[in-house]
Amino acid sequence: MNETYPYPYSAAEARKRNELSLWRESHKANIACRDAIEDAIRRNFDGMYLNEDCLAPVLTAYGYKRTAWVLANTLHELKWDGRFSYANKHWAEKIYIPTDLIHNSDFVVRSHPAVLDGFVSFYRKAVQALNLFGAEHCVGDRAEQDFTGKVLVLSPDTLKESCWSQADQLWYARSGFGCEPHSSGRAVFATCLSDGETARWNREDFIGVLDEKCLPDWAREKLVELTAPRQEEPATGEMKLE
Repeated sequence: MNETYPYPYSAAEARKRNELSLWRESHKANIACRDAIEDAIRRNFDGMYLNEDCLAPVLTAYGYKRTAWVLANTLHELKWDGRFSYANKHWAEKIYIPTDLIHNSDFVVRSHPAVLDGFVSFYRKAVQALNLFGAEHCVGDRAEQDFTGKVLVLSPDTLKESCWSQADQLWYARSGFGCEPHSSGRAVFATCLSDGETARWNREDFIGVLDEKCLPDWAREKLVELTAPRQEEPATGEMKLE
């Protein structure tokens, strides 16, 4: 189930795209994840306290993205319930869940809201512990920025969860029409600061331009290497001056 990516559209949209099989697979995983969360809470709540270890098996089985999808959908569907904290509701509002009046209720977690609120808090704490870069680490107006020659932050939503690290998020933008803020092109050709890998991304894959103050020392060193002018090799027969 951890390998099944959350399908980003409603069943109706999936039908238009001829992707109902993908939607069904994802929906089945959503329901299974809901059941796993309910079971984890049931096993780890003693009537007064919820054991924080309850989160680990859910993340192992379904991953961060699926778990967030199910929890956010639950808070969307139960936004009227005052037993969820403002902080957790605000977190859920930032996660887009496609409107599906028929099916979204299928994967609403049915645990007691006050206890479930604690589970959501545990999840958010676990994500924060990963120390990933986010919008709060970026500067400028993303919609108006030219990305060329800038260190960009790749969104965790674009990365596989096995690559959720600061090292995999930092990319140096070299070229591509997607670097230009108002271009019809989307391609951004960039180099990963951690391993020198080059790849093509779309402009929307990036959260924004990293604030220089947030650039780790190791990344600063790599950036110097990438941007240092290259010395031209002497042509055949020419003497190389020392």
